[in-house]
Amino acid sequence: MANSSIQPNSVVDDKHDIFAQDAKNLWLEQGFQWLVRTFAIFVVFMFLWMIYIIFQEAQPAVAKFGLGFIWSQEWDTVEGVYGALPYIYGTLVSSFLAILIAIPVGLAIALVTSEDFLPSFVRTPVAFIVELIAAIPSVIIGLWGVFVLIPIIVPLQTWLSENFNWLPFFNTELPSGDNLLTAGIILAIMILPTMAAISRDVLMVVPQHYRSGSMALGATRWETIVKVLLPSGFSGIVGATMLALGRALGETMAVTMVIGNSEFISASLLDASYTIPAVLANEFAEAENRLHVGALTYLGLVLFVVTLAVNIGAVVLVQWLNRKNK
Repeated sequence: MANSSIQPNSVVDDKHDIFAQDAKNLWLEQGFQWLVRTFAIFVVFMFLWMIYIIFQEAQPAVAKFGLGFIWSQEWDTVEGVYGALPYIYGTLVSSFLAILIAIPVGLAIALVTSEDFLPSFVRTPVAFIVELIAAIPSVIIGLWGVFVLIPIIVPLQTWLSENFNWLPFFNTELPSGDNLLTAGIILAIMILPTMAAISRDVLMVVPQHYRSGSMALGATRWETIVKVLLPSGFSGIVGATMLALGRALGETMAVTMVIGNSEFISASLLDASYTIPAVLANEFAEAENRLHVGALTYLGLVLFVVTLAVNIGAVVLVQWLNRKNK
């Protein structure tokens, strides 16, 4: 009788504990949702705030030069005339060169470290070392470019100038080494970890039965890679390329040290050039008047728009490729 009289109370207590636990979990879940939403709203707010501040600081140059600032080539701090085209050109060309170099090298590293071309005890250290490049400060890579890369590459650039000067890309007499080509190589080294690491992750999630099925049908290893693995991971590889391009567009110190910092536009890759981040780093601290500050901030706004367009384009392209492959 004693046991039967106690049992209903214990059942009620158990139900009460369950309800209390459910209520606690509900509050925790709702609290976590609000916390995540707050962080998301804060990020959007910071993004819009940054745009507002940059646009406000650029107002003197925007009001005076308008959109003509983008295609004007003159930059004279004494006369108060400013144009962004040489810096936009240097930024886009150096980044494009970096992508041209980083794509094949990054894909090769991704394939070597994701497929069984090498023993596993070799693949893992190689992947780790490549990713470790991302941790090297850009100024260190810039110093390496000045003291190591340029002395090595100047003879090659001189040979290109002497033997292929009929091409506008190499029509430079006695290249000094501080030029667009060197900047592109330095940028390629800096974005290589992004390109290789993301591509490796993309290839590793391709189902194993794709590989075995292709080889069972008589395909060779390279046919499997070219016709099965790369098409399967193509959207992810495109995303990696766009992220690497975004990194290249905004790189500052390493490029500033090796690009030559010349305000003239030249078709030759062996001529010095200038980039938007480089001119911001070199001149912002010494800007003497509001119009000069506004012109530099206008350059920053242009770079911001270009980088944003690249990232939006990457997202749209990846989504389109994913829908196309379904």
